[in-house]
Amino acid sequence: MFENIQKKLSSAFKNLSGQGKISEKNIKEAVRQVKLSLLEADVNYKVVKDFIDKVKEEAMGAKVLESLTPDQEFIRVVRDNLIELMGGNKPEKISLSRNPGFIMLVGLQGSGKTTHAAKLAKMYQKEGRKPLLIAADTYRPAAIDQLVQLGDSLGVPVFTGDKTDARNIVKEGKKYAEKLLHDIVIVDTAGRLHIDQQMMDEVEDIKNIVNPEEIIMVVDSMMGQDAVSSAKEFNDRLELSGFIVTKLDGDSRGGVIISIREITKKPVKFVGVGEKLDEFEPFYAERYAGRILGMGDVLSLIEKVEQEVDKEKAEEDAKRMMEGKITLEDFLQNIKQIRKMGPLSKILEMIPGTQGVDVDTDKGEKEMTKMEAIINSMTPKERKDPKVLTYSRKQRIAKGSGTSLQDINKLLKSYDQLKKTMKQFKKFGKKKFFGNKMPFGM
Repeated sequence: MFENIQKKLSSAFKNLSGQGKISEKNIKEAVRQVKLSLLEADVNYKVVKDFIDKVKEEAMGAKVLESLTPDQEFIRVVRDNLIELMGGNKPEKISLSRNPGFIMLVGLQGSGKTTHAAKLAKMYQKEGRKPLLIAADTYRPAAIDQLVQLGDSLGVPVFTGDKTDARNIVKEGKKYAEKLLHDIVIVDTAGRLHIDQQMMDEVEDIKNIVNPEEIIMVVDSMMGQDAVSSAKEFNDRLELSGFIVTKLDGDSRGGVIISIREITKKPVKFVGVGEKLDEFEPFYAERYAGRILGMGDVLSLIEKVEQEVDKEKAEEDAKRMMEGKITLEDFLQNIKQIRKMGPLSKILEMIPGTQGVDVDTDKGEKEMTKMEAIINSMTPKERKDPKVLTYSRKQRIAKGSGTSLQDINKLLKSYDQLKKTMKQFKKFGKKKFFGNKMPFGM
């Protein structure tokens, strides 16, 4: 995500590096590069034009602080305006005051409405709420069955009604929610490959039936300008309250997430960053601006670590490591902790300075898979004391894990190296090197 735009912007910033001050001459090329990078990322042309005019005017009028170089000042100007363009520093969340509170999801077919209806339900379920899903997509084959399966996996009820008439399903679903005291109701409506009158009439009728406090359009980020124009049409007809932008884990150019608010004046509230039901997060303009500019997203990384890592266990592990008591079982648990945080590519995306760096994350994932398989094929005694690993034992482990003797020796070498490194840190009194929030080995 954002890889191409990061490279272009990096080139623009480098052009100013080493300059004594920002001038009309040296900023001209930088502005041109920013403009091209945004257009190539599928950002709406009018949005780009207005953005560039504002950046150029501000950069030319800015006083370069003594502590900043011209490239840093220009980055600040671009970053501040990008944050403002995408909604400012304060995230806009879903706001429900009634009981039950109704959320209506709309959008084109294939955007991910059904999956994200379930993701919303899971989010509210975690908050201790009592969500109900209403399956009102009667056009797409198996859409209702898909929502029922997702609901079953969460333990969230799905109202299906007669499965044929969306308006009747919603009417009955509303009564059902009120009767069984559901406090959150999420309505999954039908989509089409393109906007048509029949679809818009139906969603307008559903809106009138449930009077939702939130009408959220689910937008596929990979659709580019088509997604933005569709968003404008939906907003004109339904008065949307916001957006969920999906498939940001795919090969999207990222332009939708920049354009959509400026075109509709409605905020992006959530983003879908994967297919799993927990790969769903609030949209923070400041954090995404950091990713777009190649500055990473440290706050999201810290939050992810705090969610997935047992703080007390991490502290225990760090203490035992410094005492040289690490085992291969610890090594295995560390790998599992890292994997719980998601693919390496997503983790690296949040770390400042790694954007544009050629890192083979697929290879890293494969290596972790091998390590996990090897350690899982060991006995508890072998994990605790690798010195007992004879040639015959290694052959057994290699066969059981589907790896080679070379893979096993490589793992043991990494393990020994880690122990030596820990002893060196202890020797030089660098215990503070380890934070309380990070598992060892990261």
